[in-house]
Parts: sequence; structure tokens; C-alpha cells
Amino acid sequence: MAAKRIEENITVKATNRKALRDYEIESRIEAGIALLGSEIKSIREGRVNIRDAYATVEGGEAYLYGMHIASYPQASHFGHEPERKRKLLLHRDEIKTIAGKIQEKGYTLVPLKVYIKNGWAKVELGLARGKRKHDKRREIARREAEREMDRAARRRR
Repeated sequence: MAAKRIEENITVKATNRKALRDYEIESRIEAGIALLGSEIKSIREGRVNIRDAYATVEGGEAYLYGMHIASYPQASHFGHEPERKRKLLLHRDEIKTIAGKIQEKGYTLVPLKVYIKNGWAKVELGLARGKRKHDKRREIARREAEREMDRAARRRR
């Protein structure tokens, strides 16, 4: 029997560009998010912010803190708290490896993207190490050099 190939329908709702600037991402992990009904409706509308969010492991479970999901106006008094902690849906083995890495000095777990994949809300987490000031300067210098080379190549044509 041939394996079914499911077309992945992904719609990115929020990105964390600040994390890519401030951290060096070593690995990426996809996790589901346990949400309330009004939260998923707000995410589908794109009313989510992950700029100051981070994830931790507590008691064998992973949680996401600081993710702001704007309240859904049609939910009236049945709405949700915009910045509550949200449980991340990961396999037990993934949680154990993440917990081991986070306890190492300098590692943290930051959300990079929130997206809808095949109807489910997902978050892409990055196992990251903070960049030092001289690392950021080196990155800027490298980008500037690449831009200068591109300009020179365009002038030759």
C-alpha cells in the first residue's frame, strides 16, 4: 500500500524577526498549541504577536509565555485572557531533549513563527543561544560585504 502524500497547506500568521537578530538558532522544532475557541479565531485573523514570547519546560510539560493573542470581539464575555500561558503539544521524548538543552548555559527556547498548517495552529520554536554584541557586528559586516559584492557584480553587467 502506497503512503498517502498530504499536501501541506501552511499560512504564516506571525513571525519573530527580533529573535533571528538577537539569537543564533541551532535547531527548530514544530509544536502544536493548546488553544481556546476564541484564540484560534483571533489567530486565523492574524491578531497574534510573539515578539516577547518564550517557552519553558515545567513538570515534564512545555509552556509558551508572553504570546499575545488579541481578544476576539464576537466572543463577548466567553473570551480569553490575551497573555495567558499556553501548553505546547510535543512528544515526551522531544520535551526531554529540549529540557536537557535548556538547562545548559546560554540556551533558550524562542518562538520563531506562528502558522496554520492543515487547519491546526502550530508554532515553530528555535533552540537558541544569545548573540553577543561582537557577533551582531560581525553579522552586519558580513551582510554589508555581500551587498557591496552584489552591487559590483550588477555594475559589471
